[in-house]
Formats: sequence, structure tokens, C-alpha cells
Amino acid sequence: MIPRSRPVLNETDIARRAGVSLATWRRQHAAAFREHVPDLLPDTRHLLYDLAQTDAYLAGRTIPALPAGEHPDDLLTANDVAAILGITTSTVRAYATQGYLSPGTTVYGARLWTRREVLDRRDNAPGRGKGGGRRAGEPQGPRKAHPYEGDARLDTAREALAAASSAPKARIAAELAELHGGTPRTWERLLTAAATHNPHS
Repeated sequence: MIPRSRPVLNETDIARRAGVSLATWRRQHAAAFREHVPDLLPDTRHLLYDLAQTDAYLAGRTIPALPAGEHPDDLLTANDVAAILGITTSTVRAYATQGYLSPGTTVYGARLWTRREVLDRRDNAPGRGKGGGRRAGEPQGPRKAHPYEGDARLDTAREALAAASSAPKARIAAELAELHGGTPRTWERLLTAAATHNPHS
């Protein structure tokens, strides 16, 4: 998470600010730097650091603490989003591709979402309560063959059915809910839709 959408740097920027090559930075300085300045996105492959903390370290000053607590402008990783929405990270990416969630913003190659938009998606999911579903004046679009058409979780449901076709649907649904979030009842509906509308059958 990047708190408050604060300015960040990657290692190339840091090496440039330190006046050395990236190779020299990584070989001679990076290990000590990482002991004092935390990586903001430890659950990703991207190494990003807070600008203010980086400049303080390079100047030999006391490293300031990051803002505490949650804020609407926090930039969240796919793992953070998945935890809030109760889905998997692969579903987060699928939702972003399919339009169920915004594409987010890309910071040094890392795709991130503001806490504000994630909470809004959680609290106003399509078809759920105020603000859910199609907005007034928007075209309705093609009629779906079934309520879960286009839902990324259908593939997960199909795979589970293929792997445990003889198991009771309720047991499969309970296991999927535990693994991927959501309720067993929702997963039972997804399993029914997956079995009834299998594109490969």
C-alpha cells in the first residue's frame, strides 16, 4: 500500500539521486538502505519507496514515519483489494479487465487502486442497494444468458466441478467459499450456472 498516494521512487530513481549507477547501488548500498526504508509494496515484485523517507536516508536525517491509519487516497495492491472485497487476486484482475472494477492506476508497473474506489465497489456492488446496478440513462446492453454470465468466478466453479464431480454441490460450494471468499450460497449458484451453461459442453 502507498499511503495517501504519496510520491514514490524505484531503485533506478534512488541510485540517480545517490549519484551512482544502478548496479553500484544494488551492489554497495541497497542492502543497508532496505534495512532502514521499508518497501511500500512487499506483497508484489515491485520495489517502491517513499520519496520523503528516501531523501531523509540519503541526507543522513531521521527517517520520518509514514502516515498511520487508513485514508481514502491510499493506493492498494491487488492483494489489498482482494482482502477488502472478499475475492481472490486473480478475480480482482479479472474484474478490472471486465469493467466490474476500474482499471486502477499504474505506478512504476504496479497496478493499484485507491481505497476510496474499492470501498465504493464493495458497498455499491452492481445490483446491490443504492448506487448498484445500471446507472440511470445508461444503455442496458445485451441480455445475459444467466445472471453470472461474464463472472470470472465461473471458471473457478467449472474447475471445481471437474475436479470433484462426485462430491455434493454443497460441500464444493463451502470449500470454494473458504478458499476464495463469498458465501456458500453464492458459490452454489455459481456451480449451478457453471454446470448448466458450460461453453465447452
